[in-house]
Amino acid sequence: MNRTQIQFLGHATFKITTPEGKSIIVDPWLINNKFIPEEYKNQPKIDLMLVTHGHDDHFDNKIVDLIDQYQPKVIANSICRWYLLEEGVNSKLIEPLNLGGTISLLDVKVSMVNAFHLSHINITNTKIDYPHAANGYILQLSDDVRIYFAGDTSIFGDMKLIAEIYKPTIAVLPIGDRFTMGPLEASHAIRMLDVKHVIPFHYGTYPFLTGTPEELVKLTSDIEGLTIHALKAGEMLDCGNL
Repeated sequence: MNRTQIQFLGHATFKITTPEGKSIIVDPWLINNKFIPEEYKNQPKIDLMLVTHGHDDHFDNKIVDLIDQYQPKVIANSICRWYLLEEGVNSKLIEPLNLGGTISLLDVKVSMVNAFHLSHINITNTKIDYPHAANGYILQLSDDVRIYFAGDTSIFGDMKLIAEIYKPTIAVLPIGDRFTMGPLEASHAIRMLDVKHVIPFHYGTYPFLTGTPEELVKLTSDIEGLTIHALKAGEMLDCGNL
């Protein structure tokens, strides 16, 4: 049986390849993203897009074109979903989901969970609209890999409930600081989530994102069995090796 693979494309964009060979993109910023190696900007296929919020480093400003090109199923919070519908995206491609809900598709269970991060959608270079709160996702795959994608967020106490209910085996956490958790907050999130495998993201791309994996490793050195997978853009984590 094939195992789940997680590829860090760059900044905050990830690709999950399921055991059944389906391709899931989390936070699709693919066009004009200087942090993604050129060879990964044009994906051979996208079966599912998961959007955590509408900031343009997570929600491509050409996302409608991407959806038209790949015809994936799309899951997003209700504000981003209605934006896509208003922009003419086929409603048959969009799977409605809200906080606390779970949907099964493509042999994956997708749950939408809280995140604490204020967001909007850029309409032009000088105009924003569609204010909303961000969200995270839990992916439960057929090989029993359970991934918590926190999205952009601060730390919050209900991460303990996420651990208790969904029992993630891998947590994908922002560590850049300023706009999200930094390494200090992420180190406490790891303890609440009780995970042994962590993929940091949203750091080292812009000058003001100063958090580092090295600092996170230092702050969690007392957690027995923990591995911080500091993937470079384009690198892949084979979950069969965990």
